[in-house]
Amino acid sequence: MFRLAFFASGSGTNVQNICEYFNNHKFIKPEVVFSDKEKAQVLQRANNLNIKSEYFNYSKTTPEDLFEKLKKNKVTHIILAGYLRLVPAEIIKSFNNKILNIHPSLLPKFGGKGFYGEYVHKSVIDSKEKESGITIHIVNEIYDQGRVLFQKSISVYDDDDINSLSSRIHDLEYKYYPQIIEKYLLNQL
Repeated sequence: MFRLAFFASGSGTNVQNICEYFNNHKFIKPEVVFSDKEKAQVLQRANNLNIKSEYFNYSKTTPEDLFEKLKKNKVTHIILAGYLRLVPAEIIKSFNNKILNIHPSLLPKFGGKGFYGEYVHKSVIDSKEKESGITIHIVNEIYDQGRVLFQKSISVYDDDDINSLSSRIHDLEYKYYPQIIEKYLLNQL
């Protein structure tokens, strides 16, 4: 059984979508949600889905403490879903090739520290890109530079604004992130 921990900092729509996708899955179980934001809506979403959730203070939680939380919950893989912090190197080493992230652009474009959410979409539009999309990748020690597992592109329209582009990118995330997680995990069997 694969047991998933989710790291999230925001509203948690991707977390909810993934958890619903894996509801009663034979091999994959959403186990716990961790958030570095005490008031993050993702914690309430997890509660509504009957999934354990926990706030942790990023500046006061050591990598060892975080590892113990993961171990206590028998986590096999970590899924980042709107998590804005760099995962500690010790956790990346312990979960080598077992941490996945989704990014709202076609990496390597518009990735790295500070490129998340609306900042990505604004940069895409301001740069007059003809396409954008999503990238699902393995997490390593450098923001958005891990091995790419999957990319899906969409056209950027002349009349797109941040909201319209963001909405279409979210649709891609909801459709493909659970599928790619499942495919990646089951190919390890």
